[in-house]
Amino acid sequence: MWDEEADQLLASVIDRGDVPKVNELLRTWTRNDQPTPAGLPRDVREFMGRARQLPSWADRDKLERAAAFNKSRGFYLNLLNGVGGGMLSTAIPREARSVYYSKGGADMEDRVAKTSLLGFAIGDLNAYRPDGDVIVHAVKTRMVHAAVRHLLPQSPAWERNSGSQKIPISQADILVTWHSLATYAMQKLLEWKVPVSSADAGAYLHVWQVTVHMLGVRDEYIPASWEAANAQSKQVLDPILTSTREGVELTDILLGQLAEQTSPGGIDRPLCNALGRYLVGDRVADMDGIPKEPFWDGVLESIWPKLVAFREKLIPLPLVPPLAWTLDEAARQYILFYLTKGKGTHIEIPDTNRPGTS
Repeated sequence: MWDEEADQLLASVIDRGDVPKVNELLRTWTRNDQPTPAGLPRDVREFMGRARQLPSWADRDKLERAAAFNKSRGFYLNLLNGVGGGMLSTAIPREARSVYYSKGGADMEDRVAKTSLLGFAIGDLNAYRPDGDVIVHAVKTRMVHAAVRHLLPQSPAWERNSGSQKIPISQADILVTWHSLATYAMQKLLEWKVPVSSADAGAYLHVWQVTVHMLGVRDEYIPASWEAANAQSKQVLDPILTSTREGVELTDILLGQLAEQTSPGGIDRPLCNALGRYLVGDRVADMDGIPKEPFWDGVLESIWPKLVAFREKLIPLPLVPPLAWTLDEAARQYILFYLTKGKGTHIEIPDTNRPGTS
């Protein structure tokens, strides 16, 4: 299943040549409480007016609690959602290929920037407040997804490599991505023994439930609890993870950009590789073609748990090895790279596929 209302609209917008006009006006729409731009075509404005409405079951108190939780656990969540989720995404075949063959695949730095806009907006303290921008980014992303669904089936390269599902970004595909972010992040927090109260866990689930609704997923498919989310993740995410040429290439580009942007004085490539491997585990790292780094792999395995325990005030400073601060700084550089990519960029509707693929 896909997104019939958005799909019909964006196919029309593309086919009648309205993409440049719509993108220009969408750049001026930046806040949750801001009216949709007056100059938009009528059908686009009417769709956005409906799409920007929160579901009736959205709980303001939980959204506020989720914002506070994101702030208090931002170091871990930004690392997991920004970097870990990115490494997972390249091992999801349809996602890796839809990114690679769509317009954004030609400029991965810009693609990372656009992806980070929505991901990090969810973690903002004002995410769903009037002066926040999650609703803005979610509606724009929903429209981009619909545009890609219209365009990619026209790509010969996508046609050859897409397998049996010729239309990308189905409801199931969006939930697969959701699990590579929200469910994965919560699982890692628990694995790392980060204290998370049941109220905070419920609030964090809720902000992602609301967000995936805003992306056009039907409510009956959205997990109602973490138990349901873990079960659904095992059903739809775990079995499909595999290596693809496109995914390996995208992973190499992402890790290479990270090492390039944070050096000198930042992270060298071996430590980039090791941190990526530690975040997603050996199975996914092998799928992504992330090389093993014997020294740093061992260091992360032994020292990261101590660093987390110190951050959570579970062990005193003398028990933290000095090398832990190198890892701490590397993680901060990872986060900074992903956080700053979105500054000054805009989520825009594509009107073509990746140039040069045929």
